[in-house]
Amino acid sequence: MRTDRSEFRPIRSVGFWLAVAMSALQGLNAVRTLLDPVGFASYMGVSINATEQAAWVQIYGLRAAFISLLVTVLIIRQDMAALKWTAIAALVMPLGDAWLASQAGAPPSIVARHMGIAVFLILASYFLGRAARQQAQARGSE
Repeated sequence: MRTDRSEFRPIRSVGFWLAVAMSALQGLNAVRTLLDPVGFASYMGVSINATEQAAWVQIYGLRAAFISLLVTVLIIRQDMAALKWTAIAALVMPLGDAWLASQAGAPPSIVARHMGIAVFLILASYFLGRAARQQAQARGSE
């Protein structure tokens, strides 16, 4: 028989809250791209012409909205293992963003911010992996 102490609660894990932050920040990025595509492009380290290229930034934003919703679904389902793999797969974004921003001549602080996001995702994947193992152990003892 399982006791309350052996029950795994995702909400008590660091990984859960890092996943919530991932979802919220991607959602915020989506909103920012739709409201101010030129400003968001500058924030990312790329200059654009407001009339000709803003739509591409907004397309990026729609993809950020999809990512936010996908992560939210995984959070609701409490699928810590899938969230771990999502964080690992998401590394392509900040690493690619850092490279693109660097190629566009962005200031080092912007490139560093992208690399900081990559570090965040590495930490999130670690803590989500830990939570996934705890979740699997708790399910095994049911």
